[in-house]
Amino acid sequence: MKSITVSKSDAGQRVDRLIKKTYPKLPRSLMFKEIRRKNIKVNKKRCTPEQELCEGDLLELYLNDEVLEEKKKHFDFMNASDELDIIYEDENIILINKKVGVLCHPDGKDYTDNIVARVKKYLYGKGEWSPEKSSFTPSLANRIDRNTGGIIIACKNSAALKLVNDKIKSREIDKYYLCAVHGKMEKASDTLTAYLRKNERKNMVEVSDDECDGFKKIVTQYRVLESSEKASLLEIKLLTGRTHQIRAHMAHIGHPLFNDGKYGKEQGRYRQALYSYKLRFSFKDENELSYLNGREFEAKEVWIIKDFKEGKFNEG
Repeated sequence: MKSITVSKSDAGQRVDRLIKKTYPKLPRSLMFKEIRRKNIKVNKKRCTPEQELCEGDLLELYLNDEVLEEKKKHFDFMNASDELDIIYEDENIILINKKVGVLCHPDGKDYTDNIVARVKKYLYGKGEWSPEKSSFTPSLANRIDRNTGGIIIACKNSAALKLVNDKIKSREIDKYYLCAVHGKMEKASDTLTAYLRKNERKNMVEVSDDECDGFKKIVTQYRVLESSEKASLLEIKLLTGRTHQIRAHMAHIGHPLFNDGKYGKEQGRYRQALYSYKLRFSFKDENELSYLNGREFEAKEVWIIKDFKEGKFNEG
């Protein structure tokens, strides 16, 4: 005997179609015969093949197991890695510490293993989400470059995703970064303002001190945590969020990030010393995620801190 509890996504389907979708090896002629013989029932009562099912209905099939072999399911996200460094999780969001070298989303070369696929696999394995039972797909509210590590916000439902996206845009979720830059900063802290334009063809940006056509304002706030004559360890808070803002802005003022092959001194190196290490929720209103208001979450064992303390950042 097998039973199916009708899910929200299957509600409205006919009895015969749900059975055939679930048990494709069951011959249609046998299915109709067993329905007539009352060996297939809905809510303990006789049913008909064309009867529409409602959410929560119990469909029971009193048949031999060999004809009730379920259709094997395969989803691309099941090929993703199980590695997922979770900093925090509740019924709405997951905060994930993304390691350097891992993509947030699939690209043309690496389709199956990325953060969003790992989140899908994780939630599917826990029984919290299924592509067959939910119209919503777990999604990321922010992204970080492949060669940058840091905290990613994954949302489990559409309401959370919309809210987090809105709060990121209104700067009510503060993002803090750690970076190691060449040289000693002149000031212990500062708020830098400039203008940035993206070159889509080169996938790079350029920065200007002057406001020009096509350039957007950027504001970058930094604080020196440690320094030497050759290097500085900075905490950076973005007051605007533009493509490659930290990397390009720091290079523009003469302090490029270590190992930045695109904007820095070390051509060909692509493990820029940059990490999105801390988030703070600073909501201005009451909302579905107000229980997070005022809370900070921080990634542990950030490689940049360790390398800086060991003196590994030296000018080439």
